[in-house]
Amino acid sequence: MSDPDFTNDTIAIAGVGLIGGSLGLAFKRAGIGKRIIGISRAKTIDRAIASGAVDDGVPYESLSSASAQADVLFLCTPILRILEMLPETLEHSKAGCIVTDVGSTKAAVVAAATDTGRTDVTFIGGHPMAGSEWKGVDAADPFLFQNAIYVLTPPEGCDREPVDRLGAMVTRVGAHVIEMAPDTHDRMAAAISHVPQIMATALVGLVGQMNEKDGLALKMAAGGFRDMTRIASSPYAMWRDICQTNAVPIRETIDAYVAALNVVKDRIEDPSLEQSFSYANDVRDRIPKDSKGFLNPLSELMLVVEDKPGVIAEVATALANADINIRDIEVLKVREGEGGSIRLGLSSDEDRQKGSRIVTDLGYTVLSR
Repeated sequence: MSDPDFTNDTIAIAGVGLIGGSLGLAFKRAGIGKRIIGISRAKTIDRAIASGAVDDGVPYESLSSASAQADVLFLCTPILRILEMLPETLEHSKAGCIVTDVGSTKAAVVAAATDTGRTDVTFIGGHPMAGSEWKGVDAADPFLFQNAIYVLTPPEGCDREPVDRLGAMVTRVGAHVIEMAPDTHDRMAAAISHVPQIMATALVGLVGQMNEKDGLALKMAAGGFRDMTRIASSPYAMWRDICQTNAVPIRETIDAYVAALNVVKDRIEDPSLEQSFSYANDVRDRIPKDSKGFLNPLSELMLVVEDKPGVIAEVATALANADINIRDIEVLKVREGEGGSIRLGLSSDEDRQKGSRIVTDLGYTVLSR
């Protein structure tokens, strides 16, 4: 299908936070939309207009009037709020409108949209697998969806034309579209996103309880533990809706993981444990490295530095000038007055190699891993 013309579309975005604001900026950058309407709190709308994410906006109380104007409407609020907004949105949307969402679970949302009975409005579930540690419209990024997987979950029997049209729209902002059934999405999301969050939360909780006994566990927690459990810092408010709307797949995946742990547990002292490591190594190597996903791995750059003012600023400035973003930073060990080592988490192996050359030219020693 050739790229359709989006220049005359009116696009409405309900919930102009990080994702909604980033969609608005990305659409503007790609020349999509004659007018972009934001639907959010008054202060958020003001900031979204100032940043250029939307052209104008209305409060949530005016959702019905904004819905009636839109050719394409994105619901970008938390999942339970999406479920609350769907009936009003679909009731007032004009015939031919495409309504979609960005929630992290899909079966409940698609089922709720189907139950409204509108046949002249198309609802298509959506999940852009992109995000940031920052929140709100002030953190909106027009490049957030570049190389990100964008899952579409049309309901059974959905016409192809609106699905292709929405797919072309998000492709224009740099995303890679994958279609799947809503329940398939939720099973996959449970395995590669939701259960890892639960795993990290439980493991950090276990280590915390160990630490309460003698204060030693957290002192020994090094970079590997921190990397693996980074997502344990996520607030419950981010995960409440996900857990409530995807409870069955999450429980089933936890049961499967417990069974897999028991297999590994039985092999701990046996040479057959190598099979588990080998299989995991092979699967890990097959994870695509050229697209974003639910969890974005970091490429690490380790360097030795002197203990003097301005070291971190010098390194960060040099990398920034080369358009290399430092996603995470950790001072691993420092001997006062002498120096120490720093771990930088970068976005890709390409950035790591480029960054290594830059800091080496500055006179720093890069550690091999």
